[in-house]
Amino acid sequence: MNHLSISPLRARILCISILVFQLFVGAACRDQGETRETDPKAIEGPHTLAMPQNGAYTGAYIDFGEGESRVTYDALTAFEQLAGKPLAVVACGNFWGDQAFPEKNVRIITDYGAVPLLYWSPWDKPYVERIGLDRGPDRFSLREILAGKWDRYIDDWADAARQYGKPLLVAWGLEMNGTWFPWSGIFYGGGEVIGRKDGQPLYEGPELYKRAYRYVVDRVRARKATNILWGFHVNNFSSPRTASWNRKGNYYPGADYVDWLGLSVYGKMDRAEGWAEFNKMMAGPYAEICALDPNKPVFIAEWGVGEFPPGDKAGFIATALRDLPDKYPRVRLAVYWHERWENTDGSFSNLRINSSPEALQAYRAGIASPLWIGRPQFEPQAPKP
Repeated sequence: MNHLSISPLRARILCISILVFQLFVGAACRDQGETRETDPKAIEGPHTLAMPQNGAYTGAYIDFGEGESRVTYDALTAFEQLAGKPLAVVACGNFWGDQAFPEKNVRIITDYGAVPLLYWSPWDKPYVERIGLDRGPDRFSLREILAGKWDRYIDDWADAARQYGKPLLVAWGLEMNGTWFPWSGIFYGGGEVIGRKDGQPLYEGPELYKRAYRYVVDRVRARKATNILWGFHVNNFSSPRTASWNRKGNYYPGADYVDWLGLSVYGKMDRAEGWAEFNKMMAGPYAEICALDPNKPVFIAEWGVGEFPPGDKAGFIATALRDLPDKYPRVRLAVYWHERWENTDGSFSNLRINSSPEALQAYRAGIASPLWIGRPQFEPQAPKP
């Protein structure tokens, strides 16, 4: 009988090899365990976007070249190369005038690896913002919605969202506290007092908006489209700004109808405006919107600034990306508005991150922080009524 003989040196090498193999396997298992909740394929049953415990998701609306409701895969990958980090959330418009759920857009965004954010707007063509009172409600007026005229469209949209099946972020009727969209409270009676509750006046414009918001969400939920996280998305400062009836809280439809609180926070966007630093545009509105609910996450659903020397666009961007995760701890997403457009006076508003070498460097350096998360994480979805 032959006996296997192993020298002391070979024995030590064998033991070390076994130990290294065990450490490798253990690390692989730990890696799988750590990423299990971030991979939607690894989650049994419905899943939803998980809110980061530390830091915030990267997001952007990208200038796709043909309006806010068109998405291309090339533009997404080009922006990622420009920024140096992937996008966890990609935003796009979804206007009622198109009378369709944006199936193609959400598929492109999902294939890219991000979660879609839809600005679902009751807006008819032409999709042109107008500051002031020269354009009121169109055929998708809040009263027509509440009268049931658009029930079929809402139901069909909800069915398509349910069939899509993956997590969606939706902001319905955004920036209603301004004067540039036809669903704004100012076009529906504004500050006319129609009653009182708990000793406080009820204003016609905000009350009608709240009813319409709840009506739409209720119809979508009735079609079992439970994969949507609903946002209450306001402008950072109301317009008219000093009118008490136009405060953000007057439009809030209630905790049962809102999953996240959204703010638009822009710096200088055209040459007629004065320059303002980021924290001046952010601090007060952040405190105001946080007061609506103590727990809901806050999304900077739109942010950006134009290139208007001597204004320091690079400094604005650097400050925002540094301070958002630090000074504003409830922020869980920031969506940069990467677009350039021509104004009626022939000037251009260039909010793109690469409007100058300095702006691009500031964005790339800021977003490189590990506090900015470039891929969405998921978790099992809690049962919804």
